[in-house]
Amino acid sequence: MLNLSPDSFVLLPYFAKTVCEPGWKWQKREKPLVNYDLFYVWSGEGEVVLNDVAYPVGKGSCFLFRPGDHTSATHNPQKPLVLTYIHFDVNGPVSHVPEPYRKLEDVFEFENLLARYVRLFLVETYAAEEEARLILKQLMIQLLRFDRVEPVERKASNQLTESIHEVANYIRQHPSIQHRVDDLAARAGLSPRYFSIKFKELIGTSVQTYMIRTRIERAQHLLLHAGMNVTEVADTLGYRDIFFFSRQFKQYTGKSPSEIR
Repeated sequence: MLNLSPDSFVLLPYFAKTVCEPGWKWQKREKPLVNYDLFYVWSGEGEVVLNDVAYPVGKGSCFLFRPGDHTSATHNPQKPLVLTYIHFDVNGPVSHVPEPYRKLEDVFEFENLLARYVRLFLVETYAAEEEARLILKQLMIQLLRFDRVEPVERKASNQLTESIHEVANYIRQHPSIQHRVDDLAARAGLSPRYFSIKFKELIGTSVQTYMIRTRIERAQHLLLHAGMNVTEVADTLGYRDIFFFSRQFKQYTGKSPSEIR
């Protein structure tokens, strides 16, 4: 479903977040499903049978039933299931369909999307169907991401990349601070030497060069758009020597600050 545009999703009228009654059960029917059904468990205990395979379910259990599936379900009346289900169809050929079942561990973003989908139709929200299709597309993308099984080494690599990018973003957000490499490394949870090596590898430049370049880029913006003069910009960005600021500015831009302004 990754290849589908949001307009390809056909929203069907059956959707809800509901607490199942004590005597609730979902009986198997002779005819298979004819549409897709996203089925998510917020809490409770029960069992879902999908194509003769039984799955014990609880918080985070998520199914994507497909046309042709046979389904049934029961639950523990003492711990009733709280469910969201969304029925939908699609126009056009489908590829990259999420797996039929997974147990979600990190549920925060997924549950927010589900809650938003249901709230859209509780009142007559403007352009509800258009937004709902966008949310449904996001839900499918989330499921496809959950389905990707990555080795531990790859996950560790992803965490390292995120840490370095977070530090780079922090530097960009605070260009006037004279950042110490030791402090930035600690922010990333790395030794200063390893941090410096990985920063250059992932960002493409050394920490020091990145800090200077970020400061000069901010100086250009202030000179062009904030109505500040050269002395004010130098002072704002932590330069104690305006002549040093001017030399560094020209080294990185090819022009003096006064020419930019």
